[in-house]
Amino acid sequence: MKVALFSSAILLGATTSLLSATTQAADYQIDTEGAHAFIQFRVNHLGYSWLYGRFNQFEGSFHYDANDLSSAHIALTIDTNSIDSNHQERDQHLRSADFLNVEAHPQAHFRSQQIKATENGRLEVHGELTLNGITKVVVIDAEKMGEGTDPWGGYRAGFAGTTKFALKDFGINYDLGPAATHVYLDLTVEGIRQ
Repeated sequence: MKVALFSSAILLGATTSLLSATTQAADYQIDTEGAHAFIQFRVNHLGYSWLYGRFNQFEGSFHYDANDLSSAHIALTIDTNSIDSNHQERDQHLRSADFLNVEAHPQAHFRSQQIKATENGRLEVHGELTLNGITKVVVIDAEKMGEGTDPWGGYRAGFAGTTKFALKDFGINYDLGPAATHVYLDLTVEGIRQ
């Protein structure tokens, strides 16, 4: 009986310790060095298919506390010159004044203003996106992928989300046809607890 009680106490202590670790408020650095984070986009091409691309260079951080989402926030800085649609000529055009105008605006930024839980267990990330020198509020539909220790002794948390916005909202008026007025942005961030 004493052995059973002792074992139960150890199990309860371990469980409590694990739960407190997974709900601990913490700051995370997004792991771009290990290529465990992605910012990808897609645009409809003529109504026939999707054109996909990504930004290869960006950095950011986030603060997360499962018990207090009001304190959570995320900040990203994107090198717009690193746009990559797997087609060199198209990428040069996307960097031009017709689209991202990277010479005048070499960086894009996202700064969250509010993160809240939704009824379906997902997250709504409200924040300001600055792109092509214009700042607009966007809402990212996000989900927590998970969190825990990694094989190298660190602790990680990961999230994925998507948002959609009109190109013209950010001063991009190049005519791509009626099927390509909006961009879908997909973000996956894995952060290392600091």
